[in-house]
Amino acid sequence: MLVSMDKLLNKAKKETYAVASANVFNDRSVKACFEAAESLNAPIIISATSYVPMEEIASLVKYYKDKYEHVSVSLNLDHGADFDTAMRAVRCGFTSVMIDKSTLPFEENIRYVKEVVRAAHPVGVSVEAELGHVGKGFEYDKTRDSGLTRPEEASEYVKRTEVDALAVAVGTSHGVYKGTPKLDFGLLKKLNEAVDIPLVLHGGSGTGDDKLRKAVETGIQKVNLSTDLSSAYIKSAGEYINNQGEIFDEQMNVIYKGNRTVFVNTCLDKGLKGYKDLLAHYMELFGGRNKA
Repeated sequence: MLVSMDKLLNKAKKETYAVASANVFNDRSVKACFEAAESLNAPIIISATSYVPMEEIASLVKYYKDKYEHVSVSLNLDHGADFDTAMRAVRCGFTSVMIDKSTLPFEENIRYVKEVVRAAHPVGVSVEAELGHVGKGFEYDKTRDSGLTRPEEASEYVKRTEVDALAVAVGTSHGVYKGTPKLDFGLLKKLNEAVDIPLVLHGGSGTGDDKLRKAVETGIQKVNLSTDLSSAYIKSAGEYINNQGEIFDEQMNVIYKGNRTVFVNTCLDKGLKGYKDLLAHYMELFGGRNKA
């Protein structure tokens, strides 16, 4: 069942668990999300950025939701850069959009987000926005403290924008961390007390199970996962490739002697399994089992 993301997150907030938000990039990653969710009877948020074929991803989600009819799923635009991108996602069937204006001054951030909310809400699409700024892992030692979300601003921001979910900066980063992640759970507690809507943690990959579990217990209802899942996909596919003997000669000509169609499909399926297994681990970690 394809639903608006606020329905999944409001239930999670009420029952104190979090929904995994998995970034997808092809048909097998979409299928992996449905399979993992079905195996645990857990809700799932499938997220896609504008860097992947959004219309194709939307079609795949519509296809698999009918095959996995008991799965509660939301299709979310991740880090939408502007109004036009958000509306493109709405038109092709996304049930949630994130508009990310976190690098702008407070008033400008509000102005841009309100514009998206006014367009999305009347057609049943929920909106996520970010206050504070979650930076990149490679510059973590320089930017970790500079973009932390302020509780007093969060309360005003939510009231004025009427967003359905708020992404907060409490010490995580996108991508691979340079250094050890350090989350400010005291700040997260204050943010949870300051606003009454679900809170989102970006940069879940590489943060560590103990920290993520505590973040959920402290008030997070959605955890974004991308780097860890794509890495698991690559690793599993790579392990299969490395066990197949010689594939290329010195000039990179293919010399593999087996059935190449079977080889390619098996390689992709191994990637799917690695992605799915890690996603299921996170869904379990966040308390999503039997919450669909």
